[in-house]
Amino acid sequence: MYPDPDIVVVDPSFLPYRIGNTGIHRVATGFEWAEGPAWSSQGHYLVFSDVAGDTQYRFNWDNQRVTVFRKPSGNSNGNAFDFQGRQLSAQHYQRRVIRWEHDGTMTVLADRFEGKELNSPNDVVAHPDGSVWFTDPPYGGRMSEGHPDKAGGPTNPAGKFNPRTGTIDVVPAVKRHLPTNTYRWDPTGKLEVAIPETELADPNGLCFAPDYKTLYAISTGRGPGDTGPGGTRSIYAFDVSGTKLSGKRLFTDMKVDGVQRGPDGMRADTFGNLWCSANGPLGFAGVLVFTPEGKPIGRIRLPEVCANVAFGGPKHDHLFMTASKSLYMLRVGVQGGAPG
Repeated sequence: MYPDPDIVVVDPSFLPYRIGNTGIHRVATGFEWAEGPAWSSQGHYLVFSDVAGDTQYRFNWDNQRVTVFRKPSGNSNGNAFDFQGRQLSAQHYQRRVIRWEHDGTMTVLADRFEGKELNSPNDVVAHPDGSVWFTDPPYGGRMSEGHPDKAGGPTNPAGKFNPRTGTIDVVPAVKRHLPTNTYRWDPTGKLEVAIPETELADPNGLCFAPDYKTLYAISTGRGPGDTGPGGTRSIYAFDVSGTKLSGKRLFTDMKVDGVQRGPDGMRADTFGNLWCSANGPLGFAGVLVFTPEGKPIGRIRLPEVCANVAFGGPKHDHLFMTASKSLYMLRVGVQGGAPG
């Protein structure tokens, strides 16, 4: 049925972004926890993660097929492409951020801060200055999406879990030491805290505005081993000035029609609108679309909880949505505002 009734116009300003003769298409299903979609303009493919399935998949635009891309993937979560077309990945299992070079080799960008192992990098975004920004919550510190701490660590206080069971890589047993910070990796190799946990607890999705003057960051709920109250399940905006952030403000509390949604991942379009994944009960799960001022203008309803989104396709006018066990695609009347 056209227009698709699950593409909901909340405000008339959303109408130009809804194409009347297109609908939501489920591209593939059968994954454990689909996440981290990112579009390669050079390769004309979408890469995405099945975090719990320890696999990266690739959706090839030319033949519309989904195939295994990397297995094992290190329980990769967020993915992105930088301005040189290189894939960036946040790996839960190895607790690091990596970059795949054009010759197929892999470079570790960050796995420690001040000599301490990272928690489980979650989402990653590239900046035109060559820097890489990423969040480091603790969600990979459990067996289903990575591996728990060694005995006595926050995610394994009683020592009942053996983090080495079933491992194939030589990864030393580690213990969570760091707070849930958001980091900026500089091309010189320097790693610094961009947003401390005290300012944004349990950070998750990240996204720059198309002019790179604003960084949006999602604060989600308590993770394994957290001792504090956890995040607020809201989205915050920060002003970007060089390598530093300031002016923290609430962008949206993710409450629509009185129902609290759980944000996870997001992308901006070229007009500065924010397309945000939303966890919630059936009828409320999917994607919420906000203006740059934080006004909700549209909804995309999915039959599954949505974890993340990305713009792609040859014209960058398709919204890809990783939702629980499935990958969905929708053509929209706008283009994505950043690579990957």
